[in-house]
Amino acid sequence: AGAAQAGGNHAPMPTPAGRPIVVELFTSQGCSSCPPADAYLGKLAKRGDVIALSLPVTYWDMLGWKDTLASEVFTKRQKAYAAMMGHGGVYTPQIVIDGVADVVGSRIPNVETAIAVRRGLLEGAAAVALAGANWRADVRIMADAGRAPREAGRAGNASAAMTMPPAPPAPPAPMAPLAPIHGLDPVVPVTVVQGPQEMRVDIGGPTYGGSNNAIIWMFHTRSAVSVEIDAGENEGRTLTYHNVVADLRPIGVWRGRPVTLTLPRAAMAGLPHDGLAVVVQQAGYGHVVGAAFVKRPDYYASR
Repeated sequence: AGAAQAGGNHAPMPTPAGRPIVVELFTSQGCSSCPPADAYLGKLAKRGDVIALSLPVTYWDMLGWKDTLASEVFTKRQKAYAAMMGHGGVYTPQIVIDGVADVVGSRIPNVETAIAVRRGLLEGAAAVALAGANWRADVRIMADAGRAPREAGRAGNASAAMTMPPAPPAPPAPMAPLAPIHGLDPVVPVTVVQGPQEMRVDIGGPTYGGSNNAIIWMFHTRSAVSVEIDAGENEGRTLTYHNVVADLRPIGVWRGRPVTLTLPRAAMAGLPHDGLAVVVQQAGYGHVVGAAFVKRPDYYASR
């Protein structure tokens, strides 16, 4: 049904500052337009420059087949995106890129373009921030260079008969943190550290950018799930879903300062997953400002 509405394989490219771009696919086993997007997400899941996530929604269950992987939590998330983006309704297959833009998930060239545009914006913002930092450093160096002759002149006036040794250069003042740059998303480093008893999530301070309030989400994912579909638009097909989200929950709030969250490993191992993503997202459903992915947590090493 085209892009069902209710209400190419490209080589990986470098990621700015190691920050992967989050690609969320809203899909359904009851949508005949979704299988090409599902297959494409499997290719995206192999790339290092994106975090690919599949979120099956519930509103096509009325067509005769109840999606075995769908969750109302994912439907709510998609509707929240629609509200944030000013859309009148939701559709499948929909790909949302970094919480910034959405594209019909089966239109692969358009998705690739949107990913490239987002990457370009991040790289451009990083260049602007770096240029600002270099400009401030140059100003400080010039100011320090201009200070030395004045200090030497004052020393010479103290006694014409005395030769004063040159004063050691003053240590440079520490660089102040970069001020927020209006219109740029902050880039927030995210690190997941696996310990013997717990998992630690370290969220850093912003590298640059504006708004400093965000929700920290944790996605538990299953790398591949095959489903035999016995009714509905995809009746008779066996479809494979990649990086399917099995559980999604907020685990904390980031307010512009570094924060560390500690999660018991036992609680995490009890959930059906073989990967997890941590996503820091403005306003809960806004722009993504930081993300990390653990492909196979080591508590699953023996499974």
